[in-house]
Amino acid sequence: MADAQTTMVGNCTRDPELRFTASGMQVTKMGLAVNYRRQDKQSGEMIEEASFVDVTCFGQMAENVAETCTKGSRVLVTGRLSVRTYEKRDGGTGVSVEVVADEIGPSLRWATAQITRNERREGGYDSGQGGASAPRAQPSAAPAAGYDTDEEPF
Repeated sequence: MADAQTTMVGNCTRDPELRFTASGMQVTKMGLAVNYRRQDKQSGEMIEEASFVDVTCFGQMAENVAETCTKGSRVLVTGRLSVRTYEKRDGGTGVSVEVVADEIGPSLRWATAQITRNERREGGYDSGQGGASAPRAQPSAAPAAGYDTDEEPF
């Protein structure tokens, strides 16, 4: 089944929770409230509806989100929808909708933000590939064998 890509703008319903998997991967979960206002054609009254969605992100982004976002923060989330069914305690079936985030950023509609770029870290998560990225080779201080320091090795 193809991924259902989505972009949402809403408010964090709780502070993000940063956890780590057994392998050390960072995982952050947070709630997002997405509000929708419309006018009732019959009465002319404004009706406000809210949808509540769980958001999960991985890797360095998970740490950045946990450090940056707080309850009430207005954010933009882009990612794929993940819908799961589960068995409730009463024996019924429930449905859980979650967004696995590719990108999360501040909404600048009613606020400003100061961006601080982090150094890229090893073992990060490459959400475009759907899993953890392969470890990157460390740059070597010494030139590769057979090359002069003034000669490029390619």
